[in-house]
Amino acid sequence: MNASPLPSNPGEQVLPTHYDPAAVEVPLYQRWLAAGYFKADEQKVLSGERKPFSIVLPPPNVTGDLHVGHALDHTLMDVLSRWHRMSGDEVLWLPGMDHAGIATQNLVEKKLAVDGKTRHDFGRELFIEKVWDWKHESGGAILGQMKRLGDSVDWSRERFTLDDGLSDSVQTIFKKMFDDGLIYRAERIINWCPGCVTALSDIEVDHSDDEGELVSIRYGDGSSAIVVATTRVETMLGDTGIAVHPDDERYAHLIGTTVELPLVGRQIPIVADAHVDPEFGTGAVKVTPAHDPNDFEIGQRHGLKAITILSEEADIVSTGTAFDGMNRFEARSAVKEALRGQGRIVGEKKPYLHAVGHCSRSGDVVEPRLSLQWFVNVAPLAKAAGDAVREGRTKIHPPELAPRFFDWVDNMHDWTISRQLWWGHRIPVYYGPNGEIRCVGPAETPPGDGWVQDPDVLDTWFSSGLWPFSTMGWPEQSDTLEAFYPTSVLVTGYDILFFWVARMMMFGTYLGDKAELPSVPFETVALHGLVRDQFGKKMSKSKGNGVDPLAWIEKFGADAVRFTLARGANPGADQAIAEDWVGGSARFCTKLFNATRFAMMNGAVLPESPLAAEDLAPADRWVLDRLDQVIAETTNLLGDFQFGKAAEGLYHFAWDEFCDWYLELAKIQISASADDPARLATTKAVLGTVLDALLKLLHPFVPFVTETLWTALTGGESLVIAPWPVPSGRSTDSASAAWVADVETLTTEVRRFRSDQGLDPKRKVPARLVGGDETVSAFAAALTRLTEAGEQFAATASIEAALVRGSVHVELDTSSTVDVPAEIARLEKDLAVAKKEIEDTDKKLGNESFMGRAPAPVVDKIRTRAAKAAADVERLSARIRDLRGSA
Repeated sequence: MNASPLPSNPGEQVLPTHYDPAAVEVPLYQRWLAAGYFKADEQKVLSGERKPFSIVLPPPNVTGDLHVGHALDHTLMDVLSRWHRMSGDEVLWLPGMDHAGIATQNLVEKKLAVDGKTRHDFGRELFIEKVWDWKHESGGAILGQMKRLGDSVDWSRERFTLDDGLSDSVQTIFKKMFDDGLIYRAERIINWCPGCVTALSDIEVDHSDDEGELVSIRYGDGSSAIVVATTRVETMLGDTGIAVHPDDERYAHLIGTTVELPLVGRQIPIVADAHVDPEFGTGAVKVTPAHDPNDFEIGQRHGLKAITILSEEADIVSTGTAFDGMNRFEARSAVKEALRGQGRIVGEKKPYLHAVGHCSRSGDVVEPRLSLQWFVNVAPLAKAAGDAVREGRTKIHPPELAPRFFDWVDNMHDWTISRQLWWGHRIPVYYGPNGEIRCVGPAETPPGDGWVQDPDVLDTWFSSGLWPFSTMGWPEQSDTLEAFYPTSVLVTGYDILFFWVARMMMFGTYLGDKAELPSVPFETVALHGLVRDQFGKKMSKSKGNGVDPLAWIEKFGADAVRFTLARGANPGADQAIAEDWVGGSARFCTKLFNATRFAMMNGAVLPESPLAAEDLAPADRWVLDRLDQVIAETTNLLGDFQFGKAAEGLYHFAWDEFCDWYLELAKIQISASADDPARLATTKAVLGTVLDALLKLLHPFVPFVTETLWTALTGGESLVIAPWPVPSGRSTDSASAAWVADVETLTTEVRRFRSDQGLDPKRKVPARLVGGDETVSAFAAALTRLTEAGEQFAATASIEAALVRGSVHVELDTSSTVDVPAEIARLEKDLAVAKKEIEDTDKKLGNESFMGRAPAPVVDKIRTRAAKAAADVERLSARIRDLRGSA
């Protein structure tokens, strides 16, 4: 067997005595960047030299910081990217950021407010310049944090949703959809945030159960009186009708009549509408068409006026009452008290728990508001997106989450895409002096004098929905698009399925149907769960149970954070995380470091030719067989996005099998082979072979420590570009596996016996093997080393170990290692407990009344306890007699 030696001065000259992630990770990442390892080359794909693997990074907000959800998302994407890169694919992992229209504008406006200014003091153009200045100076902190985590993205292709090229793609698709009748302008009830002063889409509203009150109000008097209930008393100022069910006999005489609106004095009609649930409340509902989506529909059916009584900031306006100028919450109390003064409050239920929408950006309570906005007609787009998944053109993994996708796309409402902001992609529509409307594409010249561009900008999700292809150059037909689109996989949390995935699918299939791009934006959507605290609770600032992954990175290293997250990542399932678990992953990295350092200090080498089976000891054959199995299992699991199972399997192979057993057996082989150079060389080659492959398998999960160890062990350039290991093709040696299993069983039994005797784990105890088959002698050396056995003796104790093949009797001389008086005293206490147990169980078993009433399982359990106690008495008594005889 030929072997290539390690670099000169191996061992302590190659690796330090301790591993310090803080000293390694940042410089190592910079070395990777300088070497250009993460850059993708589309020409290698177009020439047929390599297969493509592409993945786009879900663009984080330019205002954001790396949170634990990002850390999970990025870790899993990096695992896939590094694995495919090592597997020989040409990998494009494309990074970038989202301009985060609402969040960014709010942030800059708050900075201006410190000086008593608003954006209106600067005007649109100058304000946008100030936002760009902030972006260049302070935005995008998360990009540096991604580097600290170890993201192997192609930084040369970093994109921003407001880049010129991406802006062209937004304008292009807007015009295409406008011309196809898929984008329209209409007055509809939308979600309105008074804090951000803009419209919101459904997905930008977070619903929670809030405590409020349900107030019942009497409209009219006498026989024409009718009672309605509401949680938003102030909106009654904008009522233009009352609705009852057409079959509700209680109100049949009132349908078609009018009633006076309290506090306002306006006459409003009572109409019959099937939407009303006669079983809910009084069976009568107030109708406020301008401030409730259901009321709007009722108003449309019955020709009711829609009167806006809330300003953009949610102040009461245009009611002609004393409440004008009050904010909505002040007015709620004032209107209720005024109604109470008129004797019109007939019931109050509080606290009343009901669903309330909140702006996902500001947290303000969202107001339904009638507003003129731009919408996307989502029905045909959503159907195409759903069909792409149903037909298997895009696969959702795990497949059991596909119904959630269908539930969403099959029931989408038209999407409000206009935002009353300045920061973002301005809607490319112009209004002429005579009411004309013209949509302008990126290559077209805007109309001239007298034409005014729409002041609104597009919802940020509109531009991020184009991300898979806009970042690759569309609408131009670039080499990047040809090589890497559609993307191979989208990795994201299942909570983003509705926000982002559905929109990318709608835009991608739309362009696919127009034959401008392939039919779908990605081949697979791999969904992971949310990260929760160690008790399974959702993390939040208010609960104080959130974690900062950057703090953990500084304390334990990026590898430890990555491995903890990956180890808990099962497809579509939430995972818990705690600092102690990250500390455990850090200890795993240290274990790996120490194991590699030991191997190098003992001359581990990489063989130049395949290891011959006849040269291998049983432990060698076993560990190489297990390595082949682990290589195959890890490869298959990563191909199925089973990150948690892959990481768990590698953890147990590295720690439990390689470090805890093979390294210990290798120490014995090295010690016993001092005069056998060939045997010694084989053991060193096996050490090198296993570590070479193990470090490669672990590299996608823990890239920094594995790179440090592998380059020291092999002298190779980098694991980033090293080949992914493949099984050797050798036949499995079941006899060697049985041999190692027997050694493990025997060693464990002896160690357990020593522990039961209270022996110091490092204290040598004379021992010998007796009986068993011809393999018994092969255990002698392993037993001596692994159980701290001393020289042979006259036996004073023994144990029986059941092995894979037969059994072995082990005799030990503990006479000089046990404090006999103390041990006898301990055993006598245990004996007294066992005798008391016999006494208690005998009483119950001898009690006829108890035995007649007790269920059979209870009686069986007591008999089992009695039998065990009897066996304990016999065992302890014998041990006490032996100790007294040896004293």
